[in-house]
Amino acid sequence: MAIRVFRKGFCGPRMVVLGICFLLWSSGLLFAEKVRYVIDGDTFILANQQRVRMIGINAPEVSHRKYGKQGQKFGEESRKYLKRFIEGKDVRLEEGEEPFDRFGRRLSYVYLPDGTFVNRQMVEKGYAEVFRKFPFQYKKDFLESERKAQSAKLGMWSEKPKSFWERFCESWGNPEGRK
Repeated sequence: MAIRVFRKGFCGPRMVVLGICFLLWSSGLLFAEKVRYVIDGDTFILANQQRVRMIGINAPEVSHRKYGKQGQKFGEESRKYLKRFIEGKDVRLEEGEEPFDRFGRRLSYVYLPDGTFVNRQMVEKGYAEVFRKFPFQYKKDFLESERKAQSAKLGMWSEKPKSFWERFCESWGNPEGRK
């Protein structure tokens, strides 16, 4: 007794709909979410008001007047790069091991419809560094991308690192040092 795999009419409209759904799914458009606003180089808000924190990267902080926080060097450049990259666009979000962080932000790997891996791109271009505190799926790959960005002096790696004394004087608010 043979099992009939193809029935008459099976390859008609049902297969066309399934094929279209597969193409949309594989391109990331079926489950795409619109980015409404970029907060900084590793966090953004979706159209449904959900905050998303990108897994595996840590971008310099931006100034927050509301909270009285001063931004870090290269924070604004990192935010602007991510804004040009994803704000107002559809993205596909892929969950990691933990769905949310302690602040209630959704933790995700972010992909553009063309397949561009946004988290990796931020590290490759020097707009974010690898978040080393927790393990994650692409950590080895991200560390290699960061090393290459540092070697090529891209983004935040374009300037020579500040000496201990320069950082110390900055933290005390007197670039010439205490007198």
